[in-house]
Amino acid sequence: MILFLLGLVMGFLSGLMGIGGGIIIVPALVLGFGVSQHSAQGISLLLIIPTVLSGLITYHRKGFVDYRMAGLLAVGSLGGAIFGASYVQYIPALMLKKIFGAVLALLGYKMYRDVSKASY
Repeated sequence: MILFLLGLVMGFLSGLMGIGGGIIIVPALVLGFGVSQHSAQGISLLLIIPTVLSGLITYHRKGFVDYRMAGLLAVGSLGGAIFGASYVQYIPALMLKKIFGAVLALLGYKMYRDVSKASY
C-alpha cells in the first residue's frame, strides 16, 4: 500500500511539474525502503514510461508540447542515456548517491534562485 501511495504521489508531481519522477522515487526507495541506489535508478527508469506517456498525452491535448525542440533534445538524450547507463556500473553506490544528491541540490538552488529573481 505504501508503494502504491508513493507511486501516486510521484505520478501526481510528474504530471504537475513535468518531471519523470526520479527526483521523488529514487530518494524514497533508497532512504525509505533500503533499495540500492543502482536499483532505485533502474526502477525509476522503468516507471518513467507509463508516467511520461500519460502526462504527455494530457500536455499534448493542451498544446504545451514543442515537438521540434523535444526531437532535438531526444537525439542528444539517447546517446547520453546509453553512455550513462553503461558507465553507472563503474560508480560505487555511495558515490552515485552523492552525485545524485548534488545534482538535485544544485538544480533546486538554481530553480529557487531564478524564481526569486523573476518579476511578476
